[in-house]
Amino acid sequence: MRISFSTLACPEWNWQEVLQHGVQYGYDGVEVRLLKGELDLLAAPELRPHELPLRRREMEDSGFVICGLSSSVRFDEPTAAQRTARLETGYRYLDLAHELRTSFVRVFGDVLPQGANAAVEDATIDQIADGLNRLGERGAAAGVDVLIETHGDFADSARMQRLVRHVVSPAVGLLWDTHHPWRFYGESLATTFERLRPWTRHTHWKDSVTRLVPRDTGHSTEAATQAHALMSGHRPADYVLFGGGEFPAHEAFRLLQDAGYAGWYSLEWEKAWHPEIEPPEVALPLFPRKMQTLATLCKGHS
Repeated sequence: MRISFSTLACPEWNWQEVLQHGVQYGYDGVEVRLLKGELDLLAAPELRPHELPLRRREMEDSGFVICGLSSSVRFDEPTAAQRTARLETGYRYLDLAHELRTSFVRVFGDVLPQGANAAVEDATIDQIADGLNRLGERGAAAGVDVLIETHGDFADSARMQRLVRHVVSPAVGLLWDTHHPWRFYGESLATTFERLRPWTRHTHWKDSVTRLVPRDTGHSTEAATQAHALMSGHRPADYVLFGGGEFPAHEAFRLLQDAGYAGWYSLEWEKAWHPEIEPPEVALPLFPRKMQTLATLCKGHS
């Protein structure tokens, strides 16, 4: 079992802090979404071309790796020019991932036109699939997977299944955010996994509760606005420390284990989008221990 975390959890940390704390807290790797507040990884000082040999050496020396790069690339935008710009950004992310010897770049669907009829929805799915196939061609040449996340309207696993069936590139797979279909679409984990299992190559983990009285998030308006600008399908939830909420983590873990899943288990603690939740120094140390407990429980019931 390989355990990682997204740097959404620690938006103010630089690479050295990510590396130091990741090793200290018992992680095998990290999924880089941002570094020191910089969401455009192509502009991050620590990932400029002349820095990459040092990053590779640090990972080799520590045994702590970058498992993937999480981009904001999406293909739901209405104009061809917008989608071409996204595609070019995706190509650059794939090139960076290749230089870092990491295995994937995350992308989004992300939302369908509001009130779309069946014909418009089909056309949008076709355009998203086209973008994924184009990225997949570049990814296959670079040895890097392109993973679309269950996010936005594509957290609906039936819709995601329709989309990925339109994709022909073998380099394109799926990032199953185990929380999103369950929380936002009321899907059972078994239903989601049955639909998406053939394409699942990476997983996100988080936990949340249903609050009768919503938490005061007035001070996080700016972060929410930023999230929506980057990801049109972003939806808030009442997140709690992993294992302290309603998410049936044991069931999700068991489904993956029984299927022989060999990918990463990655904590996505959304501190960057929810400033009111606990800091990384509290949230991050818990996840490896919780996952080891799940592994022990599953082994005991096998």
